[in-house]
Amino acid sequence: MDADRLKTLPLFGDLAQHDRQKIARWADDIDLPAGKTLVAQGAFAHEFMVLESGTAEVTVNGEHVADLGPGDFFGEMALLEHQRRSATVTATSDLRLVVMHERDFRVMEDELPEVARAIRATMAERRQRNAGSTDPA
Repeated sequence: MDADRLKTLPLFGDLAQHDRQKIARWADDIDLPAGKTLVAQGAFAHEFMVLESGTAEVTVNGEHVADLGPGDFFGEMALLEHQRRSATVTATSDLRLVVMHERDFRVMEDELPEVARAIRATMAERRQRNAGSTDPA
């Protein structure tokens, strides 16, 4: 993973270069085709993902609930709360993802608390915005 590319993502853009280099060591980037299921509702959570490019759709019980684009992230709720995935996320275009596996996500939480705070703040906003409904993955 190239640390300079992380600068274009809002979640990591304000970090110092040495912190982006840490993230780059903990993360992988992958390219996936349109139509690929990224996470499935009810599955066990093993990773956190950030869309670098492309788009994806979030569904809960088969119902469309959100569209995701570059800079959006998902998968944090199941990791942080030790739960199964609450939604399905499917690529609606070819896309590139930044993927961080659970072990590295936990290290990031400890070593870069400002990133963890930003992730938790977004998670809280999603919960508030979707009060009474299920949040993305």
